[in-house]
Amino acid sequence: MNAFNRSLRLLGTSAALSVMMLSAPQAFAATPADTLVVGFAIDDIISLDPGEAFELSTAEVTANTYEKLVTLDPNDTSKVVGQLAESWKISDDGLTYTFKLKPNLKFASGNPITAEDVAYSFERAVKLDKSPAFLLTQFGLKGDNVAEKAKAADASTFVLTVDKPYAPSFVLNVLTATVASVVDKKVVAAKAKPVTVTAEAKWDNDFGNEFLKTGYAGSGPFKVLTWKANEAVVLEANPNFQGEKPKLKRVIYRYMKESASQRLALENGDIDIARNLEPNDLKAIASKSTLAQTSAPKGTVYYIGLNQKNPNLAKPEVVEAFKYLMDYDAIGATLINGIGKIHQTFLPEGQLGASSENPYKLDVAKAKELLAKAGLKDGFKVTMDVRNTQPVTGIAEAYQQTLAQAGVKLEIIPGDGKQTLTKYRARQHDMYIGQWGSDYFDPNSNAETFTANPDNSDAGKNKTLAWRNAWDVPELTKQTQAALLEKDSAKRAEIYQKLQKEVLAKGPFVIIFQQVEVAGYSAKLKGFKLGPSFDTNFVYTISKD
Repeated sequence: MNAFNRSLRLLGTSAALSVMMLSAPQAFAATPADTLVVGFAIDDIISLDPGEAFELSTAEVTANTYEKLVTLDPNDTSKVVGQLAESWKISDDGLTYTFKLKPNLKFASGNPITAEDVAYSFERAVKLDKSPAFLLTQFGLKGDNVAEKAKAADASTFVLTVDKPYAPSFVLNVLTATVASVVDKKVVAAKAKPVTVTAEAKWDNDFGNEFLKTGYAGSGPFKVLTWKANEAVVLEANPNFQGEKPKLKRVIYRYMKESASQRLALENGDIDIARNLEPNDLKAIASKSTLAQTSAPKGTVYYIGLNQKNPNLAKPEVVEAFKYLMDYDAIGATLINGIGKIHQTFLPEGQLGASSENPYKLDVAKAKELLAKAGLKDGFKVTMDVRNTQPVTGIAEAYQQTLAQAGVKLEIIPGDGKQTLTKYRARQHDMYIGQWGSDYFDPNSNAETFTANPDNSDAGKNKTLAWRNAWDVPELTKQTQAALLEKDSAKRAEIYQKLQKEVLAKGPFVIIFQQVEVAGYSAKLKGFKLGPSFDTNFVYTISKD
């Protein structure tokens, strides 16, 4: 018996029965009364360490298992509310943020939550220097100064000093991101493993990273019991949670890739929620009296990235031509009908400065003219890495057909979420189709990743989407950074509107649509609601009749 199956045995008979069907997908049984089973394509999960996690599925898991100083108000995305923090104040010069913690807080372990835990969480995230670290290092935090810039003044007071007088809303919104989650210092430090100091590894321990990839040290409504890649994530209620207690004892995110499989499992009672339904399957459950469905616009855009290291894709005429070779209207009417809305700018609707301008339509003749101008009138061959889930696979195949009309031969390279993301993050792709969800509900989250690239070398630390696609834009980077210091909301919005126009015209991104997240679920569920972001999809509110 492997470790995963032993963990399931520990859950108790009813939960074990529901998860045993991971290996027997055609056998159906009602889910246990105390357990929520969610069908979800969770193959993008690489790590559950909040200092490393940077994937959409992981954002939901960590949001339900960890807490931060502050969090987004799901009922009003323009507001940030306290989570661990009871209150905060900002110095007159705009550089110092002082947070007072709520009293009597505990981690799932039973250890008290102190400002020292907050400081340690910031320190480890910065020193680990994983993908999301730039969210904190952009404030001037570095490995050699973070202990002084992010510190505990006393057991209940955490002080953060930033390097510039940023717009306060920007700083607070960043602190709602997963990377700012607070971990249990006693638990994590005890699990830290020694590391040989090198030019790349500057610290002598891993700050518990290997442990937290699959382990847990948080204070959220649920605690992570186990994660088995491409099988399941199992959460269990945290009795020490300070807020509203979970209604159910456990939650199982069961890996299911296909929409049809999720629908069938939902109809047969094998799962309680189906999270990756395609338009046809949404229609199929609409007439079922035992089922219901819900939706919510997400701060997530789907796009294709064109790696500027490829000499053909680096030609401005090719970039423009590829924007005219997407059949937006057909995709909107079929592949994303009910689950998305055509949207060609990098800021999702609902965020400050977002533009709804959609200037591109399928125009093969125009694209051919541009390719000829680039010296490629006969087209060329190119590859695209595609996660083998819908709707991206369908969009890639449709794009392959329209590109061919202009003589471009596209080879689709399929892979799971982990494979395609790892390759993309290493800049080893030609083209990549994927989604970008805002790390925090502020326009800078998307602006920075699409328009900022401080160091375009392979050794660059800020691995934004502009960096991943080798788009060297020093002037846009400066404009993006300037927007952070603009406290006037109207003027700040103008900057982002200009940035969006620049990306529309010149950026190596074919932005296709904004996601509308959908879910089908059992009518027995109460309190289920999708939030405006993946890290506001909370499951502790859900109960069963």
